[in-house]
Amino acid sequence: MGDTKRKRGRKAHNPIPTETLESPCSTTALDDVFSVTNVEIIPSTTTTTSSAAATTTAARPRGRPKKLPKLSENPVPLPPQPPPAILSPSRRIPNGNAIGVGGGGGGGGGELGGDSDGDRVVPAMDAVVKVFCVHTEPNFSLPWQRKRQYSSSSSGFVIGGRRVLTNAHSVEHYTQVKVKKRGSDTKYLAIVLAIGTECDIAMLTVNDDEFWEGVSPLEFGELPALQDAVTVVGYPIGGDTISVTSGVVSRIEILSYVHGSTELLGLQIDAAINSGNSGGPAFNDKGNCVGIAFQSLKHEDVENIGYVIPTPVIQHFIQDYEKNEAYTGFPILGVEWQKMENPDLRAATGMKADQKGVRIRRVDPTAPESGVLKSSDIMLSFDGVDIANDGTVPFRHGERIGFSYLVSQKYTGDSSAIKVLRESEILNFNIKLASHRRLIPSHNKGRPPSYYIIAGFVFATVSVPYLRSEYGKDYEYEAPVKLLDKLLHSMPQSPDEQLVVVSQVLVADINIGYEDIVNTQVLAFNGKPVKNLKSLAEMVENCDDEFLKFDLEYEQIVVLRTKTAKAASPNILATHCIPSAMSEDLKA
Repeated sequence: MGDTKRKRGRKAHNPIPTETLESPCSTTALDDVFSVTNVEIIPSTTTTTSSAAATTTAARPRGRPKKLPKLSENPVPLPPQPPPAILSPSRRIPNGNAIGVGGGGGGGGGELGGDSDGDRVVPAMDAVVKVFCVHTEPNFSLPWQRKRQYSSSSSGFVIGGRRVLTNAHSVEHYTQVKVKKRGSDTKYLAIVLAIGTECDIAMLTVNDDEFWEGVSPLEFGELPALQDAVTVVGYPIGGDTISVTSGVVSRIEILSYVHGSTELLGLQIDAAINSGNSGGPAFNDKGNCVGIAFQSLKHEDVENIGYVIPTPVIQHFIQDYEKNEAYTGFPILGVEWQKMENPDLRAATGMKADQKGVRIRRVDPTAPESGVLKSSDIMLSFDGVDIANDGTVPFRHGERIGFSYLVSQKYTGDSSAIKVLRESEILNFNIKLASHRRLIPSHNKGRPPSYYIIAGFVFATVSVPYLRSEYGKDYEYEAPVKLLDKLLHSMPQSPDEQLVVVSQVLVADINIGYEDIVNTQVLAFNGKPVKNLKSLAEMVENCDDEFLKFDLEYEQIVVLRTKTAKAASPNILATHCIPSAMSEDLKA
């Protein structure tokens, strides 16, 4: 740059030779020119000669240049420089010329990590694909119809077995899914094999053999350590071509997965993860995939906090699918527990000085643990791993993690050894783990919502998507207190229990005076408790009593004459263009 365009001013008598700046890391000729306070160190991404020329121009002080000592008449010749490396997928770049992606602010002096021979591998970005999906979401407020379809794009990558991994929220409520390879102009129809809502991972495949030509599957690496460099590759907003961002692992802990409302192991990184990056791989310095980008933290007080699904969770999803030919989910210990950090609390429960654990507050009545575990039991260990008073277990050197990580490593149907302290006696149990079910589920696993209509009263089941549809993204603040209390604290008393509410009342002559009833729980029908929506529909359809009496929350009641209500229902359905009085799952 300094040779092609010279600034105005006096020409230097002794121009600075570029040979004195042989390496960007060299500082012998720059100590008297650069100041640490005004120079920003940027990793070099150009060849040695161009970097030296740029440094020479930027480092020249204003005014008359300082005279340099004369050069020797017989200078020592420099060794020949190798030509600049041309980057390609899966190409191994020598350490001295590492100019590939994934630098992420690595160590100085060219120490970039990699294999044992000191080389660094550029990720195989040809295995990263763009995912196009057309979504048709159900309408939980009007459950007999669906919302307007919309399109989205995200990222994915190819793994072994002619399969593609992406995020579950990328293909949620899908109608059509297509994938496109890097550098291709063809979109291929994809088939969804499995959707893991809890772990936010989905598996796709493509039947067209042309799609798999020239594509090598990615290999998974080990769980990275803190400060390890990671490179996130995908197709975020702002362009149609592939995008690469780099950073380091800043935290490893149990994270809240927003899409599945679950808590699993996750990586926090400082690389930018934007809309469209979802489903893209995160690479380490060896070019292996160590995670899937899936969410980021958006807050006015934070910057560049992204989250990655690590390889243990990915491998659990893949092995679960291969083992059961379907996704069965992550098991969970159906208990609520309390920390035992207070010494008086430990003494009152009979714990010795060398004993540590957590106190069981409640046990899910529908979980297998309810047959052996009891409230006030002290859980000392899980599968032989001692649990601390704060609920953590040893993870890696210098790290601890919540003991739920041990549970998430299991598969549905596996058995685990649990040691508890009950009335100063140590007991050992072998418990079969199962997937967790909530009274108000966090998702419907792609199924359409259930509903039942009689005399204009629309009965529905409550779920998190239902609350979000009714009250928006701030449903945790806007929804009725009674429903929020059941969402946060209630446990189902039977495997088929549901929370049934009067969603709305379609105005008609027969229901005058009841129009203001909205999202109120139904407790009983004609004196019989309502266990779920299907049982309510059966009781109403088979009722021969003179009146239909519904007992609601807040001591409200609804009374309708049976014959009049059933006779008026068809006209009300026709008026509001409702195809059926009940959803298909209730008809079955």
